Amino acid sequence: MASSDADIDFEVRTLGPRTVPSPLAPLLERRRTSHHAVEEGDRILFDDTRSSSERRGDGELPSLEAAGPRRKIFFDPSKTRVGIVTCGGLCPGINNVIRALVSELTTHYGVRRIHGFRNGYQGFIPEYGHDVVDLTVESVDGIAALGGTILGSSRGEQDIGQVVDCLERMGISILFVIGGDGSMRGAQRIAEEIGRRDRPIGVVGVPKTIDNDIPFLDQSFGFQTAFSEATRSIRSAKVEARSAPGGVSVVKLMGRHSGFIACYAALAQNDADFVLIPEVPFAFDGPGGFLEVLRAKVRSQGHALVVAAEGAGQELFTEAEAEGGLVDASGNKRLQDVGRLLRQRITADFAAHGMELNLRYIDPSYVIRSVPANPYDSVYCTRLAHAAVHAAMAGRTNMVVGRWRRRFVHIPIQLAVSTRNRVDPNGDLWWSVLEATGQPASLGEGAEAIEVPAFGGQ
Repeated sequence: MASSDADIDFEVRTLGPRTVPSPLAPLLERRRTSHHAVEEGDRILFDDTRSSSERRGDGELPSLEAAGPRRKIFFDPSKTRVGIVTCGGLCPGINNVIRALVSELTTHYGVRRIHGFRNGYQGFIPEYGHDVVDLTVESVDGIAALGGTILGSSRGEQDIGQVVDCLERMGISILFVIGGDGSMRGAQRIAEEIGRRDRPIGVVGVPKTIDNDIPFLDQSFGFQTAFSEATRSIRSAKVEARSAPGGVSVVKLMGRHSGFIACYAALAQNDADFVLIPEVPFAFDGPGGFLEVLRAKVRSQGHALVVAAEGAGQELFTEAEAEGGLVDASGNKRLQDVGRLLRQRITADFAAHGMELNLRYIDPSYVIRSVPANPYDSVYCTRLAHAAVHAAMAGRTNMVVGRWRRRFVHIPIQLAVSTRNRVDPNGDLWWSVLEATGQPASLGEGAEAIEVPAFGGQ
């Protein structure tokens, strides 16, 4: 991450001049300028406050390239062959993106050769033997109602040289990558290898992360569906907790490094008494520690509901436990199980204080990941896919599409993977959680909140 926003390079790489008339040009000529229509040469300001702009003085304000169709494009649609691959963990909305990519390419640009690579980056490597799927408007009809991805997915790195070899053998002009930060790093390496070979192949990403932790994006697709589904578990957990003496329910939700799902789900349902997230460390013991405050809540209320992100409390494990964790296929360190730790410590603490306890533990993570997108995410996925197609056909590469300040924009992949979007302990979101739950701002002495990067938090 750059040391300051003044050092951030928002420029998106292009494969060359746009000389081909776009099939959408007649539609664009009919379009009129308005507050909601961004011209192709316009840019989206990075800042959204007067104070931020004033601090820059008279210099040029940083801005991002606006997404959308161009009157001239780089690729000739009649000679363009497209590849689509989905990578990493499941997330609501992947099939919506696939469907919208195929529909936009076929219906509006006239691209007829679209191939789906199976099981992530494995699909490019000959030794796996995965077949390639021909994607048509007819074959993707109805897939938006399904969870998961019709192309399959996988984790882990593959040989980038072999990936590009496959693209060249098949005559692929554009590769769309739908995946998380690891997948986007892979897409960046693919684009760089293509550049070294001086080949006119575009690589455009549609970033996917259920945790909403990609920076420079207002929100990642699937996130709204995820926290909406999570509220069902919170609602059930509340019923369980208040239906038994000494009832305590613990709900563990997704969020390895960012607690957005836990925060939004808790606010949406408004039943949680405690929300534990990775950005705000807590202590079990001592004055004002989590266990003391939890006991007090159960004594006064008769029950308590705890919502914990999966990455919360990692600082509470011993050094041996933390260092002993394995890594997954993507190279991410496996987290210690905060759910197991919470159950153990709560059970032991209530027993030591002679308090009755009826503990319920719920982990709906994989159920949430696999559901179809809700209407909001369905619309968002479709619009992201349209923006990705417009960018790719115009010759943009080594970039992702996203939304910033409610405008669709182009973002260099290197920025999208430069840091994480995290809950700012001093921001409006976390303070809304504190107000809704009534939990103390700090649970235990010495449990200080982390410092969130300036452009990686909300």
